[in-house]
Amino acid sequence: MKIIVGIADMNVSNDPAATIITHALGSCIGVSIYDPAVRVGGLLHFMLPDSTIDPQKALKNPWMFADSGIPLFFKEAYQLGAEKKRLNVKVVGGSQILDDSGFFNIGKRNYMTLRKIFWANNILIRAEEVGGNVNRTLSLELSTGKVWVKTSGDGTREI
Repeated sequence: MKIIVGIADMNVSNDPAATIITHALGSCIGVSIYDPAVRVGGLLHFMLPDSTIDPQKALKNPWMFADSGIPLFFKEAYQLGAEKKRLNVKVVGGSQILDDSGFFNIGKRNYMTLRKIFWANNILIRAEEVGGNVNRTLSLELSTGKVWVKTSGDGTREI
């Protein structure tokens, strides 16, 4: 069973038959978390680093922003029995798309905000594929904890 996570969305599950997948990770960041002991995992697909640019939007959809979405995403996994010390965390995205001049640097800003949040909360990233100028698809198999990244023209690989 495939569970699709849209842009500015997330899903956490303990269904071993599920694969959680998110598409179109350009400057957006996809965060995969998985606890192998309880087989709980999830994906978060956030768009922007800082919810203070639009607090009303953040209230309606906290998953849109790193600073509001990441803490809630981890809490959802903890409610299903995941523990921070056991989590395999993988990060994908943060490309420079539609911004050739680098003026806005949304991908870099997203990544830097994520790193600050993780650092402040003692969360280690096990693997990442960030930057560049490509779109990526990220998927997590809950039966195995395997995380796959697909890049157009470059195929699919496990990270």
